[in-house]
Amino acid sequence: MQLHEQLETVVDETTFLAFVAALEKDRRASAGGRVDDFGRNEHGWENHSIEDFLEAAHAWAEDSEFGSKQGLASESPWKKFAVFLFCGKIYE
Repeated sequence: MQLHEQLETVVDETTFLAFVAALEKDRRASAGGRVDDFGRNEHGWENHSIEDFLEAAHAWAEDSEFGSKQGLASESPWKKFAVFLFCGKIYE
């Protein structure tokens, strides 16, 4: 299952932790990989340091009103936080 597909399964603590394990595995697989001209590596990681990851996740949360602008207002807090972490990977 792709990481973005696993993100869609998050509804509770158990599925959240499974997503976090998948995100960690995805990050480990991408470590040390080549980065393209746009700063992404082959696994789609835009942010390569913890500082950049947290900055991107925070920027997404502010820009999207923690997902409200993307239709996440009624989602579980587990899903919202999973999206927050996922956006740390991809948001610039």
